[in-house]
Amino acid sequence: MSQNENAMAGAARKVKSVKTQVIVWVVALVLGALLGLIQSEGLQNLINFIASVYTRLFQFVAVPTIALALMTTLSALGVQKNTGRIFGRTIIYTLLTTFAAAFVGLLLYKIIGPGNLPMDLVSGGAAEVPQNLSAMSYYDHFLSIVPNNVVQPFLSGNVLGILMVAAAVGLGLAFMPDSDNKHALVKVILGLRELLFTLIRALVWALPLGVVAFAAQLSAQVNAGVVVGSLGKYLAVVMGGNAIQFLIVLPLFLIARGLNPLHVLKKMSPAVMMAFFTKSSAATLPVTMQSAEDNLKVKPEVARFVLPICTTINMNGCAAFILVTSLFVMQNSGVELTLGTMITWVFISVLSAVGNAGVPMGCYFLTLSLMVGMNANIGVMGVILPLYAVIDMIETAENVWSDSCVCAMTNKDLSK
Repeated sequence: MSQNENAMAGAARKVKSVKTQVIVWVVALVLGALLGLIQSEGLQNLINFIASVYTRLFQFVAVPTIALALMTTLSALGVQKNTGRIFGRTIIYTLLTTFAAAFVGLLLYKIIGPGNLPMDLVSGGAAEVPQNLSAMSYYDHFLSIVPNNVVQPFLSGNVLGILMVAAAVGLGLAFMPDSDNKHALVKVILGLRELLFTLIRALVWALPLGVVAFAAQLSAQVNAGVVVGSLGKYLAVVMGGNAIQFLIVLPLFLIARGLNPLHVLKKMSPAVMMAFFTKSSAATLPVTMQSAEDNLKVKPEVARFVLPICTTINMNGCAAFILVTSLFVMQNSGVELTLGTMITWVFISVLSAVGNAGVPMGCYFLTLSLMVGMNANIGVMGVILPLYAVIDMIETAENVWSDSCVCAMTNKDLSK
């Protein structure tokens, strides 16, 4: 066969592989949804066990993935002239998309206008709020990011702390004098990274079983009750904002950069679906990087630099949730929501989202700490808590979709 024929055959095999993967994932979703409806304690225990195993495995590879990806990219800072451009575009696109998400949430809040909750409902909700969180403060949150030793961020899963350690090591290697010791260190880190990516590919190959378990969990947890009144309007604002950002705003960003949103979403769908079920963009990072490099054909130096950073600072769904929930809680606490107050909280929500870690319920805890600092009625947070399981899934999927868009746009800019 000629070289062109070999290339065409390889492309056909890849298309067939992608189609097979989509079919397998759809079958896994349907099977999981059906299993979740079966009222069997033994089956549910097995499903929860499988889901927990997959979540722990992805968390296991997520931490070294973040560290090694950033170390290897920054260590080449002196060689690759594009690092500054990659970082600059990542920050610009992150801020643009995050501010857009917050303004969409604000616009919907003004249009739908959720009213106040009944006081008895708020009083009952106060009992649902974890009491040990009432002592949290935003100052403590930022202080916890700064590591006091090398090991502590890795043991606690402090993603921003890990980024600080990895950035320090990577920049240190970049500006070390050229020597055999430097080359040996870089080779070890590169070897560990390749080993990690081999493990990630194996984990992604076995992921359909995990999808069955995650889908079954979701199906079993769906509540048949109907949310009405003010709480229903609040939920409509949050869900509607996520839908508009996911389906309209982010695709418009891609179109403006000359990219096909449907193509990007199709290639990144494994990561988006994984984020939906795990509720953790940090745990999903290995799948996001694998999808970006293997499916979307993003340059490795772009994907391995942009995505770890986006996992911690590019939180579109979180920014919208913090803004809408803060306004809702303050309104129910008697605070007058003037236009100036709302605009101020747009900036607060964006900055808060940038400082939030990509872990399950991270946005809820951060919003709660902000409301405690405002002396607001946190009983409203207790009322919201039962709904947050579904909200967290949707906003995490949106966060990873936004990460994918930022990565694709940055890669397109650099390809020019």
